[in-house]
Amino acid sequence: MAARDGDGWAQCERGHRHWGVYGAAGLLAVHHDATGKPHILMQKRSLWSHHGGTWGLPGGARDSHEDTVTAALREAFEEATLDSTGLRIQGVYLDDHGGWSFETVITEAVELLKAVPGNSESADLRWLPAEEVTAKKLHPGFAETWPVIALALAPSLIVLDIANIVGARAEHGWWRDRAGAAARLLTEVGTHAAGGLWTVPGQIPALARWFPRVTAIVEGAARDTPPVSGVSVIAAPGSGDDAVVQAVRDARPWERILVVTADRGLRERVTELGAEVAGPRWLLSQL
Repeated sequence: MAARDGDGWAQCERGHRHWGVYGAAGLLAVHHDATGKPHILMQKRSLWSHHGGTWGLPGGARDSHEDTVTAALREAFEEATLDSTGLRIQGVYLDDHGGWSFETVITEAVELLKAVPGNSESADLRWLPAEEVTAKKLHPGFAETWPVIALALAPSLIVLDIANIVGARAEHGWWRDRAGAAARLLTEVGTHAAGGLWTVPGQIPALARWFPRVTAIVEGAARDTPPVSGVSVIAAPGSGDDAVVQAVRDARPWERILVVTADRGLRERVTELGAEVAGPRWLLSQL
């Protein structure tokens, strides 16, 4: 394993020639302004490069020892001097050409982060409203995937009705130790959320990996459940259902919200607010 061991040409099963022996990765940074309009950080490729003069995303060959997210963040720093501390991973979209693939790492930017060419591969870098992207002369690969990726720009929030999910899980003796059952569930959720391995119910497109924000509502005997990495835990001061509804109300208007519960009344309340719903089985099947 060595740095830059991914540099080189590869041919996919479609008969196309691509840069990146082990495939390639790019970083799509998106910032939603106060009105909810998404803005995309776009890179104009230098004329000497492959498909020079076209617009696309900072990205390049993935080294053999790198995972996709690491490669995309590295390329974004090298080509756009983009500071990853201002980014949050949302998901990974896989464009598989057969024997070669390009993975787009979608990230949420806290603001219109400063980006300037970091090496000779970038001729220009600009934040563009998403609606203006297609007005540019696009890199062919990006032009092909953009109509699909554009559907996954909104960040996602999952709100978990922990009491309902614990009951559906029906661990032996859970009713005698509701706090312990909630803590075990949250630990597993945090582990899986960190790995981005969840399926996305009903979402278009289907992402190879999904990294939603996760908020868990605990109530009653489980109110003192300790914090878990990767999960925001809210102790309901009263009704757990009311706390779930409030969490939906508190979300940003442009977020996609998924509430996990089997409670029919709660499902009706949150869908009236625009949230989607999934039953506990969807979550438990992945743990």
